[in-house]
Amino acid sequence: MGFAEQRFNVNLSILFTELPLLERPAAAAAAGFGAVELWWPWVGSPTPERSELDALKKAIEDAGVRLNGLNFYAGQLPGPDRGALSVPGEESERFRANIDVAADFAGSLGCGALNALYGNRVDGVDPAEQDALALQNLVLAARAADRIGAVLLIEALNKPESPLYPLVSAPAAVGIVDKVNEATGLGNARFLMDLYHLSMNGEDLPSVIERYASRTGHVQIADNPGRGAPGTGSLPLEELLDLLRKAGYDGWVGLEYKPGDRPGSESFEWLPRAAR
Repeated sequence: MGFAEQRFNVNLSILFTELPLLERPAAAAAAGFGAVELWWPWVGSPTPERSELDALKKAIEDAGVRLNGLNFYAGQLPGPDRGALSVPGEESERFRANIDVAADFAGSLGCGALNALYGNRVDGVDPAEQDALALQNLVLAARAADRIGAVLLIEALNKPESPLYPLVSAPAAVGIVDKVNEATGLGNARFLMDLYHLSMNGEDLPSVIERYASRTGHVQIADNPGRGAPGTGSLPLEELLDLLRKAGYDGWVGLEYKPGDRPGSESFEWLPRAAR
């Protein structure tokens, strides 16, 4: 099977970042890709001006690419934050203010997946209080995603790079998926399986794939060590993606790796252009 059998999209928040945001969709198209995904692009604002939303929408449409993944507001990302929805006070309020803005933007482009990063643990706050708040906000996000026909993604990160993030294993993230689906009855919460993060946690990736492929709404990859392109580390990504296909996953695979000290357009030599 191999890479040629997969459907890849490019994360424009980590690749092509040498370009202004509005030029990245066209750069992805020029590199041969038909689909893109994004972290929430306006780091400082959960509710940007309509003109900013419209400009990005136009850039994606003019490039002829599909947006098939978007993060809700997640605080300073990249940066110290790992989401906002479980953080009491202003950050949680900012997340709630963003829910319909992000969902409406995604819906206007036919985007079918919204990723809600859980948020770091906060000193002096009972983890149970954070988890209760998180569930409330994830229920709101799941309902907004359902309104536009999208899935809500719950992602596990890795403990070495995100030591304050509580979802640092596949079972932990899938456990939240189950709680959200139980609370809403919608069944649209799904696991975001990021093979880089799971490998950093030392998980048995073939076992994770076997157990959770049917619960997975999106997959992201980068090699390990280094979080570079496939082939720069030691992860058998081609074999792992084959296992996912055999386990029934036929969705998109997001390229969420660092291009190193070169432009993003030069970091795809591992993938034949005909397979993009």
